[in-house]
Amino acid sequence: MYFLYILQSEKNSRYYIGSTNDLERRLAEHNSGKTKSLKYLRPLKIVFQKEYTNEIDARRMELKLKNFKNRHIIEKIVLEQKLIMGP
Repeated sequence: MYFLYILQSEKNSRYYIGSTNDLERRLAEHNSGKTKSLKYLRPLKIVFQKEYTNEIDARRMELKLKNFKNRHIIEKIVLEQKLIMGP
């Protein structure tokens, strides 16, 4: 099982998009400071997640979302708790 996830900083409300096969472990890594680029955004919370049966689909959707670079699209996904495009 693989996950696409969106995290939100409780400090400044910024979003971070990622994918993993272990969501709880990955969140713990982010919040412990192991991801240097997110260290200043801690604490982080999961605001959206979607399960995928394989890594390729999860990564593909992660890249699509990251390429949007549009906060309004991410906010809509978080609010509605569903992807507005694709699987």
